[in-house]
Amino acid sequence: MERKGIFITFEGCEGVGKSTHAKRLAALLSERGAIFTREPGGTPVAEKIREILISDSLDVSAETEAELFAVQRREHADNLIIPALNAGKTVICDRYIDSSIAYQGFARGIGVERVLLLNDYVVRNCMPDVTLFFDMLPAESFRRKKGSVIEHDRFESEKEDFHMACYRGFCEAARLFPERIVRIIPDADKDVTFERVLVALKQRGLI
Repeated sequence: MERKGIFITFEGCEGVGKSTHAKRLAALLSERGAIFTREPGGTPVAEKIREILISDSLDVSAETEAELFAVQRREHADNLIIPALNAGKTVICDRYIDSSIAYQGFARGIGVERVLLLNDYVVRNCMPDVTLFFDMLPAESFRRKKGSVIEHDRFESEKEDFHMACYRGFCEAARLFPERIVRIIPDADKDVTFERVLVALKQRGLI
């Protein structure tokens, strides 16, 4: 079936505000059937995998971590994203394949090619129409400036060099896929940031 809907993803380091604006966009576009989802997660099966991935009580190897992300992503695509797009809905997702490039490809060191190979199914069948990369250094993130982290999330509790490697990974993804990835510079004023999101999408004729 030919895809009728629009697929928008939000990416960036921890605490830069992308989740807030992804949900805000979904609410704004709700009348046209927009739905919000997230990764890891999005379906009951993928949410169970999420519990494993973010648990700070489990020791998961880099390769296993990357494979689990790929598995939950295929589950997410097959059972939520693709059906919604085929039905003409706008799907707004907080994190997707570029997070695997950043977190597993760069910060865990398995490489971009390995990440893309593991995610071959979604690369061929379910890529975003546009990705909004919230371009902010980890040390400057709004959450970290407040000194807060999410408890029991082993990614957020990683050290600063890990998060800097993630940032470099997002920058590399933006270099590799310039036709898809749009940089958004977050502002302390949430309304200013959201207006930048809307401008980027309007320029592409997506809203």
